[in-house]
Amino acid sequence: MTAVPETVQPRHLIVTVYGLYARETGGWMSVARIISLLADLNVDEPAVRSSISRLKRRGMLEPVRKSVAGYQLSTEAEAILREGDHRIFQRDRATLADGWLLAVFSVPESERYKRHLLRTQLTRLGFGTTTPGVWIAPANLRDTTEDMLRRLDLARYADLFHSDHLAFGDLRTKIRLWWDLDQLERLYEDFVRAHSRRRPRTDREAFADYVRLLTDWRRLPYLDPGLPKEVLPPRWIGIRAADTFFTLQAQLAERAKRHAVMTS
Repeated sequence: MTAVPETVQPRHLIVTVYGLYARETGGWMSVARIISLLADLNVDEPAVRSSISRLKRRGMLEPVRKSVAGYQLSTEAEAILREGDHRIFQRDRATLADGWLLAVFSVPESERYKRHLLRTQLTRLGFGTTTPGVWIAPANLRDTTEDMLRRLDLARYADLFHSDHLAFGDLRTKIRLWWDLDQLERLYEDFVRAHSRRRPRTDREAFADYVRLLTDWRRLPYLDPGLPKEVLPPRWIGIRAADTFFTLQAQLAERAKRHAVMTS
């Protein structure tokens, strides 16, 4: 497996490690253990400490001292990771019969920062844009979208609608206007190329491979919100990329966990 791409920041690796191995024990991890696990990913101690500070400033981690110094996942971080579990580890795609979820919002000029927050969060969930102020996603994202709007106190600015595309124009063509499928295809190709199969010799290597695999994969299900196969190009590479991820997950997850537990 190739090295971590330069675009993968240490803080992203730390979030992956917390999501995989800290929540089972209450969301806390000692600084020493974080440093040790990130060393297996070739991240040095100064970079780990700097990344922890960034995550603290962003409200993802909170300092909690037990017998030793450590950090706890914040309530917000826990919610984000729970939301991500379903998106990252499920393979179901929407169908045209499910319909579409439309999000329409209006934010007063005096609260422009909330408009920016709404746009950022809808983009993060994988919504496309039909026209300014009208966002679209597969209808099976309704619960996730409602949870996000309530959690961030944005529900009063938005309305959600369940809809079908009745007319006009070819829906496949429209999809390419609402989502950047060309960019998504390139990202899937990069993922498949970076994570060609090999069998790690040790549990330590399995841990490093699995954390890198998951860190690279977890953004893709948000950029591709499970669009129906009927509107995607033939032989869509996203399906091959998902096969790559889930095959490697089955091979690596238990061995990676064994190493992470040994490091605790």
